[in-house]
Amino acid sequence: MNHVTEHSAAALGESYRMTFTVSEHSARHMRRVLRIHLASWGLSALTHSAELALSELVSNVVRHVPGRGCSVLILCGPEGLRVEVTDDCPGPVRPARGGELAEGGRGLLLVEAVTDRWGVEPTASGKTVWFECHGTGTGHVRKSL
Repeated sequence: MNHVTEHSAAALGESYRMTFTVSEHSARHMRRVLRIHLASWGLSALTHSAELALSELVSNVVRHVPGRGCSVLILCGPEGLRVEVTDDCPGPVRPARGGELAEGGRGLLLVEAVTDRWGVEPTASGKTVWFECHGTGTGHVRKSL
């Protein structure tokens, strides 16, 4: 079980990394960690988009990664937020083909819709799926769903 406790603003740096085994409830805990950091960094306006995108990436680990192990890196940078989810499964990551009738993969279409950039980078044993949300504008969702 993953537990998130309150963090003092002074204890929050420019990044946060956690390695864990995810379950069906892990996205909720990671959203809370993300909210705490975004508030500390003055990026609360990005919360809705970033929480949705992070939930989708963690859900993909739950559904597609044997053993469900991953690490999450949350970074505050000059352009805004970058979140990386790394796992040890080298399988491909592909958005749905076939639009609304596709059997799966719509989560990555959501990630694309609510973030400024996203991508996949291979690692020695798997992959890192990442997204970026730039700026601090209210109502960050930039594309219609």
